[in-house]
Amino acid sequence: MAGNRNRRRLSRKQRITLKMKRKLALLFVIIVLILIGIFGWLVYIIRVSGERYTRKVLSQQDTNSILLPYRRGDIYDRNGTILATSEKVYNLILDPAVLWENHNDDPEKDCVEPTLQALVSYFEQDRSDLNRIMDEKKGSHYVVLEKQLTKAEVEEFETAMEDSENRIEGVWLEDSYIRRYPYNDLACNVIGYTVSGNVGQYGIEQQYTEVLNGENGRSYSYLNDDLEQEKTVRPAEDGNSVMSTIDITLQEIVEKYIDEFQEKYTDAFREGDGSYTAAAVMMNPNTGEILAMASNRRYDLNNPYDVVVNGLYTEEEAQNLSEEDRLNALNELWRNFCISDTYEPGSTAKPITIAAGLETGAVHDGDTFLCDGRKNVGGKDIWCSKKIGHGVITLEGSLMLSCNDALMQIAEKVGESNFSRYQNMFNLGLRTNIDLPGEARTDTLIYYTKENAPNERLVMRTTDLATNSFGQNYNVTMIQMASAFSACINGGYYYQPHVVKKIMDTGGGTIENKEPILLRTPISAKTSALIRRYLYNTMYGPEDANGNHATGRAARIAGYAMGGKTGTAEKIPRDKTNYLVSFIGFAPADHPEVVLYVVVDRPNAEKQSSSSFAQEIWKNIMKEALPYLNIYPTEEVPADMQEEYAADQAAAEEAAGTEEEPEEEDPVPEGTLVDPQTGETVQMPDPATIDPNDDSVMGDVPINDNLVDVKPAEATQENENDNPTE
Repeated sequence: MAGNRNRRRLSRKQRITLKMKRKLALLFVIIVLILIGIFGWLVYIIRVSGERYTRKVLSQQDTNSILLPYRRGDIYDRNGTILATSEKVYNLILDPAVLWENHNDDPEKDCVEPTLQALVSYFEQDRSDLNRIMDEKKGSHYVVLEKQLTKAEVEEFETAMEDSENRIEGVWLEDSYIRRYPYNDLACNVIGYTVSGNVGQYGIEQQYTEVLNGENGRSYSYLNDDLEQEKTVRPAEDGNSVMSTIDITLQEIVEKYIDEFQEKYTDAFREGDGSYTAAAVMMNPNTGEILAMASNRRYDLNNPYDVVVNGLYTEEEAQNLSEEDRLNALNELWRNFCISDTYEPGSTAKPITIAAGLETGAVHDGDTFLCDGRKNVGGKDIWCSKKIGHGVITLEGSLMLSCNDALMQIAEKVGESNFSRYQNMFNLGLRTNIDLPGEARTDTLIYYTKENAPNERLVMRTTDLATNSFGQNYNVTMIQMASAFSACINGGYYYQPHVVKKIMDTGGGTIENKEPILLRTPISAKTSALIRRYLYNTMYGPEDANGNHATGRAARIAGYAMGGKTGTAEKIPRDKTNYLVSFIGFAPADHPEVVLYVVVDRPNAEKQSSSSFAQEIWKNIMKEALPYLNIYPTEEVPADMQEEYAADQAAAEEAAGTEEEPEEEDPVPEGTLVDPQTGETVQMPDPATIDPNDDSVMGDVPINDNLVDVKPAEATQENENDNPTE
């Protein structure tokens, strides 16, 4: 009995369980059917409207982001004048996809026609081109219509976009920057230029490109969790600015007189410019700062690739020019002669030879030498510039008269080893490491070592020693020579030359000062003082007992005490035809503040070997530069310069007299005054004809009974001058 009841209870439980399972199964079927329905609906939406919704979402969520460009830092001269700057410009961008989106979704919001019409109206866009872009690039969000528009060119359009009634959509102005050089070709070799992507080419632009460049920013748009569009911006970091050591006024002076020389001697002997190259470097010998650096090879920094603008070819010639020839011509133009070209320095290197002799004790002040016009070296005669000989001359005279014979004797006393060592100490044959790209190597043409020495380059022979003593048979660059010469006359300190004074942030604050770098002291202050005295007499020294004259007299400036040295180097092949002439000098003589080095390669003259060509440029530059540098005359004008000085004074007075003087106004006739209100000249009454007791002088005044009769008061001392009738 108990067993039958258990079976019945189990059967009841089973029935309950079975019912529950049936309900669950039904619920499951319903859920599955719902999911199938949802899935089917999604498939339907994707097939029918998926593309439209995709475009809409993508148009709302800008997955490409927007680039925010940085501003490249400026380049200044030492006084804060801008030499290179980045000007903000705008690129005009069209978004056809957005325009078509509104056009298809909501005709009432269709902005295609007003937007395209605005582009035609404000930017003179061709309507047919715009229609073609809209048809061919329907899905594009970025089409560049115009580049490098100025603020003035986009200002009206920006105002129109802000007015919702104009219905201008799908267009925006993308910020960009363009490099500008306010002075065009001024100091082009020092400044350099940039190409696409803010990549510096030549000069400071290349050397300091990482300092000048900043970091681009980004503007990101995205959908948040609530499907609302949000934007995040990582701002751009602008580049730092660079203050150069260049003085724009001195640079203009240097370039002006190089140009004048080139023009003056154009076609003088041969067809062409005044010389193949005329160049100058001006520097502060006490810091190594370059104040000016220029040559006749100049180009427009705003149009560096234009061979016509830069005077290389005519328009007709440029049309038939091959790309290779064009680039070769431009590369030659872009080269900075002052640091990239090498040549034999000639006699401007003689102060270094004499300094080495004094420092080693091989020679002493007051030593004398016999110059018979030549010296036999290794069985071959090497001639002095004066073939009949200078006679017996002093150590000072060897420099003052630029005697090759005496210099060879001095170098022989110094010896190959010491001579080579001092060349090295003055950095000849080694790069100066000036902060400009493209400095030439000259160590393969000099930098002698002892035989069997490690890293041997060349071994100095007897002939090398002799010719090196007067600046031939080895090459230098202008910057090497100017730096070495500065160490000779500044007390014996060799400073590394440089063209950047400091680095500044975007607010103008100083990040880093470029302090002078003293590399070595090749000679003592005593030796340097002697060299200064010798170089002073090279310009101002009197005729010696043998009738010899100082070689630098043509560069003198009346009233100034200066020193300097001429240089003449015969070019290879040595056929007495082609020469490079130069002059290097300093002022003032006792405490040098400025060094100027001028080189003229193959002047346009029948006789090229005269250093007077370089002295002419040097003198013209210094005559104008010294007063600007607050260096004024301190000496009496030499007797042989009185005529020149008087002519300069007369020219200055004449120039001052040509200035427009204000026109003198016609004198006002006596007894008249000019009415300040009307400008009319009025005849004043004659006091002698007026009776002070006659009331009629008051004129016809209507009587008013209410007026009080007041008698005129007697004149007081204070108003005496205002009442001449009293």
